[in-house]
Amino acid sequence: MKKIFVTGFIITIAALAGCKKQLTTKPIGLLTLDQVNAAPTLNTVETAVSSSYELLSSRLNILAEWDWGGGLVFQNDYILQDIASDDMEKKWSPDGDQPWMDEINNFTFTSTNGGPNGLWKYDYEGIKRINLAISFLTKADIEAITGITTARKNQLLGEAYFLRSYYYFSLVTNFGDVPLILSPVKTYQEAFEVAVRADKNVVWDRIKADLALAKPLLPASKYSSATEKWRVSKGAVIALQAKAALYTQKWNEVITLVTELEALGFYSLNANYFSSFNTSTEFAENEDIFLYDHQSNQTPRRGDGLCAPLDWGFFAPSTDFLNSFEANDPRKLYTVDVPNKNVNKLLGSLNGTFKGNDDAPTNKIYMRMADALLWKAEAYIETSNFPAAIAIINQIRARARNTVTATGGTVPAGTLPDRPASTDKATVKAWLISERRAELGFESQRMLDLKRWGIAKSVMTAHGKAFQDKHYLYPIPQGEIDASAGTLTQNPGY
Repeated sequence: MKKIFVTGFIITIAALAGCKKQLTTKPIGLLTLDQVNAAPTLNTVETAVSSSYELLSSRLNILAEWDWGGGLVFQNDYILQDIASDDMEKKWSPDGDQPWMDEINNFTFTSTNGGPNGLWKYDYEGIKRINLAISFLTKADIEAITGITTARKNQLLGEAYFLRSYYYFSLVTNFGDVPLILSPVKTYQEAFEVAVRADKNVVWDRIKADLALAKPLLPASKYSSATEKWRVSKGAVIALQAKAALYTQKWNEVITLVTELEALGFYSLNANYFSSFNTSTEFAENEDIFLYDHQSNQTPRRGDGLCAPLDWGFFAPSTDFLNSFEANDPRKLYTVDVPNKNVNKLLGSLNGTFKGNDDAPTNKIYMRMADALLWKAEAYIETSNFPAAIAIINQIRARARNTVTATGGTVPAGTLPDRPASTDKATVKAWLISERRAELGFESQRMLDLKRWGIAKSVMTAHGKAFQDKHYLYPIPQGEIDASAGTLTQNPGY
């Protein structure tokens, strides 16, 4: 079969000088009718789904070769969510390397910055691939054509709907209104027609609709596949449903969905905080809900390339982040070892193993149970059930203080005491905000949290950063606007 997984954003149009008539080359990612095989094989269908996961990985150079300025060397969530926040600095020692990251850090970036550009292209490449997979799997005669079993077809289709919703979740939370593309783009005319931003509420509705489609298609087990445990599961679908409800402030839905997730009986807080990240406990722990399973020495490569820049001095904690931890909180050292300049949580080790390795086995954790429980606590706060919210916060704190420390000891008595009863919403919300920062540091959650809470501007300006109202959304990449002949519009202020 011809190779159809061409890299790039489905809308991007190469060599466009301003109008359709001047097109001399095909839009990057455009699928011609002869390329979309009318009679796909079983291998084609399987590959269409599995390749769609790749854009969630931290493998180096998926879309280009060392295009630093274009933000395409690796996934940019650490730059846009951690470096942009008050948690992370670009490097341990400030220098002039990769100034586009500094622009994200100090909010001087423009619509040509590689951070938003890279995120946009990663997400839409994932959507391009998954739309092709869905088009195959929803063919009325796909079972007769390929010999795929009904059970396998349903599983793959459930995974596909989840993946599309996840990529759109990333787009809508970072850019607001975005093009909503639900089928393969096969003609030049379609490429222009889809380059129109849909209202964010329509995008949220589609995310939730895809998740509703995915849910009954996946098996009622912890893993969708016993041999490929990294695949999307029913639990992952329910978790993303809860997260979508959180971001759209459907508080009662959050509570219901996280309760449903708990009732599955598949997930719980690990006894040791670091087990979620430790490469030696992968798929032998109980907390991780959805992750990208990096594996070393594979052909084609699927290792974690992000461990390489950690040896080049990238990704260091801010002083404010380090000072935000309560005394003796073991999560601090599990997250980052300052004396040795090791970001333990990203390395998946406590001794620097994998630092400098561009093909490491360290998994990328996207959703885990502690995060989901704190969504539920937040929903309880917003519905004035403060005792329930505090109980969850204290559950998270108890796990932290009872976990074996990174040095193999126990924390001193009195560490991370339970929060007392309170009926003051501001107080309990402040406890939640503090707990999320300590629990989820360096997991690409901080800036998204600050923005959805509406406090990003006050927090960033307090740190001397030039955050403006426009920065609640990232700019649509200028190259995409230019390539669409102006059909795509820019976010206000850019």
